[in-house]
Amino acid sequence: MTPHRQQQLFQKLRAQIEDLHQDMVRLAEEGLPPGVCPEHLMGARNLLHYVALRRHDIRELQQHLSALGFSSLGRTESHVLGTICAVLHLLKQLTGAEGKLPEPHYPGVAEGKRLLERNTEALLGPAPEGRRVRIMVTMPSEAASDYNMVRDLVASGMNCMRINCAHDGPTEWDAMIANLRRAEKECGAACKVEMDLAGPKLRTGPITPGPGVIKCRPQRDAFGRVTKPVRIWLTPAEHPEPSPSSATCLPVPEKWLAKLMPGGTVRLRDARGARRSLGIVEKEGHGCWVEATKTVYFASGVMLSSRSHHGRTIRARVAALPPTPLSLLLHPGDTLVLTRSLHPGVPASEGPAKIGVTLAEFFDCVKPNEPIWFDDGNIGGVIEEVRPDEVSVKIVHARPAGEKLGAEKGINIPETDLKISALTAEDRKNLIFAATHADIIGLSFVRTDTDVRELRTALAELGQEHLPILLKIETRLGFENLPQLLLEAMRGRMAGVMIARGDLAVECGYQRMAELQEEILWIAEAAHVPVVWATQVLESLAKTGKPSRSEITDAAMGERAECVMLNKGPFITEAVRVLDDILRRMQAHQEKKTSMLRKLNVATSFSAEAATAS
Repeated sequence: MTPHRQQQLFQKLRAQIEDLHQDMVRLAEEGLPPGVCPEHLMGARNLLHYVALRRHDIRELQQHLSALGFSSLGRTESHVLGTICAVLHLLKQLTGAEGKLPEPHYPGVAEGKRLLERNTEALLGPAPEGRRVRIMVTMPSEAASDYNMVRDLVASGMNCMRINCAHDGPTEWDAMIANLRRAEKECGAACKVEMDLAGPKLRTGPITPGPGVIKCRPQRDAFGRVTKPVRIWLTPAEHPEPSPSSATCLPVPEKWLAKLMPGGTVRLRDARGARRSLGIVEKEGHGCWVEATKTVYFASGVMLSSRSHHGRTIRARVAALPPTPLSLLLHPGDTLVLTRSLHPGVPASEGPAKIGVTLAEFFDCVKPNEPIWFDDGNIGGVIEEVRPDEVSVKIVHARPAGEKLGAEKGINIPETDLKISALTAEDRKNLIFAATHADIIGLSFVRTDTDVRELRTALAELGQEHLPILLKIETRLGFENLPQLLLEAMRGRMAGVMIARGDLAVECGYQRMAELQEEILWIAEAAHVPVVWATQVLESLAKTGKPSRSEITDAAMGERAECVMLNKGPFITEAVRVLDDILRRMQAHQEKKTSMLRKLNVATSFSAEAATAS
């Protein structure tokens, strides 16, 4: 490139950067809302600077800057205007332009990083030694009674206990927190408490249950030969005793049960009318073990007969069995009618399947041609007709063989303006407990800055306006309004963002999830606000004890956030240990989205001689 053409390029780049600079300064002056907490003023301005920058497509500009050895502006979230000013200063020098830039009201690289670290510590507590990213764990109900489990979680690396207010109640929550405080003292570790307000739950209503039927089947080999009989626990119907193992539990009359003799036989015609016999194996307490070598279907009222030790035939009927939960089988092209009434739904017979909806506001807000999703996106449809008390949905997304829709399954309506507050009456009731026991309040279903204001007002009325707020971004509207949500939350001292990736993927499309979580990370870092990376992290490990390869990679990507959340499961303690190890290892390679060039073993062991020889 000739010197003349190079000067032309410098002039062009300087003009582009000057335009960006002016746009960023103008938005920060015009868009900064009143009442932002002084500790967040720099973050609020930086957020607006970043929003102004991302209004433009600067990919060609980035390529030119990178080719010339300047900053490409690709990793500037926490200090965006400072980087723009630095590049502009160099371009002015290269083009002989005069004029000083205004006094800085923006963070530099080090200051942006320091502000994010300060806000993260204020929200989530000090970072554990050797690990920057905190670990949050959702508590199962057992955490209220099992102190050892809570202690093991703290000892394994849990930094924040998450209590979902959609489950259990104040008695259990209080016991969970008491166990945590005791574990903190025993382990010498600090752990925050985050309590999630459930928010409005848009779900399917009940379905008419089926008859109570229990199927018991022995184990067979590949040739159909019985390798292990099925064991069945008979328990007194008057005061049932749970099965000592995971075996099927069958309630029968206590007097009849007391007369059964080990070594004897119980005969019956099962629910299909098939003749079956059960061997009486042993009695244990007030119950009795029996075994079957053929498949048996039990139903309420099935007659059982045996012989007493006197040789007399004794008979009894199976007591009432719990009804079988049913579901609606839906195929592509089917019509599903959603009703305002919460009477039990019915499967399709002569007409379409019907099921209720838990929120009445749904019927006042939906419109024809809007998409609707059920059960975490397993079933998708399009709203065809809206009537005062019914909505007709055409199913367009389901397996050809059909998909089952059960009761109390989630409903997502990503393009509908559902006019309902994020704070329900139940949330306000639970907030009374959470405001005095929790360190962080999680706001579910947040969509607008009004939702944030309502929570802040409710906390102020309880005298707890200082409590941090964690914004759960789980709706399309919440994602699109994230900058406004953050500016409103930054009126308080502490705030954070949770990427609720499950609902967000359903709302916006699974194919968009990767870019959505990137955008949330960018926006939150621009505001110097910490992020919690949530939903299905190490899910298989927590539930089954064995992780998948892909979820290990996903967990490693959590290093880009300030906290990673694990959900409950039988192997949750092991999941915390594995996540702790992954995050410590990744910390040497990654800081947020910047690769850290530590010494690589593969590079150290590389032999030039061996390479050329091969």
